[in-house]
Amino acid sequence: MILTIVFMGIAMIGLAGCLLQLMAVRAYTATPRCGEGDSLPRTFPPVSILKPLKGLDDSLFDNLESFCNLDYPKYEIIFALQNRNDPAWKVVRKIKDKYPLLDITIAVEYCEEGLNPKVKNLIPAYARAKYDLILVSDSNVRVEKAYLSSITGHMADPAVGLVSNMIRGVGGRSAGAVLENLHLNSFIVGSVCFLDKYLGMPCVIGKSMLMRRTDLDAIGGFRAVRDFLAEDYIIGKRIHDLGRKVVLSGHLINNVNEYWGIRRFLNRHTRWARLRWHIGGARYLSELAGNAVFMSFVPLLISPASKMAAFFAAAVSSFKVAHDYYIGRKLRTGMNPLFYLVSPLKDLVIGLTWFVPVVSNTVAWRDNRYIIGRDSLLSPCHETGPAARWPGIISAIRSRLAWSKP
Repeated sequence: MILTIVFMGIAMIGLAGCLLQLMAVRAYTATPRCGEGDSLPRTFPPVSILKPLKGLDDSLFDNLESFCNLDYPKYEIIFALQNRNDPAWKVVRKIKDKYPLLDITIAVEYCEEGLNPKVKNLIPAYARAKYDLILVSDSNVRVEKAYLSSITGHMADPAVGLVSNMIRGVGGRSAGAVLENLHLNSFIVGSVCFLDKYLGMPCVIGKSMLMRRTDLDAIGGFRAVRDFLAEDYIIGKRIHDLGRKVVLSGHLINNVNEYWGIRRFLNRHTRWARLRWHIGGARYLSELAGNAVFMSFVPLLISPASKMAAFFAAAVSSFKVAHDYYIGRKLRTGMNPLFYLVSPLKDLVIGLTWFVPVVSNTVAWRDNRYIIGRDSLLSPCHETGPAARWPGIISAIRSRLAWSKP
């Protein structure tokens, strides 16, 4: 009974955190922030947009084309690929042919530097960039015409070193994509807004990062983060350490997820779990405590079934459905309202993935497998099978066997 009350108490704390997330999202979406909306700068400095590409993301052509119709006087787009065999190459060729008057460069260069596949594309793209403002944008992002005009406004303040954006998941035509968008439009956007508004801890979203070349060079450029899985976190932290402000823009960008399988969803979030564990350390515990739905179901597993525990879990789940629906409406995601009924199930799955870093420190990303260390530092993982999935456990067993030999 005592444990039941304890977990119910933790779930109530998680619900309080959900309310704070809701209030933070509401504050960011209610009115334009400094540098946005009516506070646009008088001058519009040119921008180099770096787009690292690999494979065919959902609606890739439409995503990339949205950057060709920006309401901004001067910018260049650099599409970066490792080789012409990548299916994304044909897509960017069509983009370049359709917009011959735009300043578009297709940088095809095999880069062996580092372990992070995204950074391998960014290094040669950055070498070709012409302008002082550098914008890194992922291939699964789709934006509105006012995107650049909005975020460059923050750079009118010379103390600002990096601008990131709120994201919303859109699309969702398969089960995995619906789960992904539900998570993006609840936990991710809620946490980003909460950390920035209430704790003064800006969380950089790598899908949209605007920086000055001088600041990026001061931290060693992209080569300095070539072996980190969370290159966006490291870039934001190091620019902040320079004494520069890291700003979260209230201008929403779309993260297009349409045809994800359940396996892809699970792979992504087990990778993210390992990443956050190695970045946050003890703070990672707050994610489990903040998962009110998961915590509300624990009493049903550890003690004999009771009507009180079942009612409590149902009440928390209902609250979370309403919470996620409200945020979805504020973000204007366009998601089918019935999909929010799946939100508690998604939270239970996320709660289970929380434990993955306890038994595994390897990640699979872009057809590669790595061992992840402190601050998401990567090292090659050459083993396969169980040894690749649970290297810590396998190493312990091997050591034990070696010690027991005569």
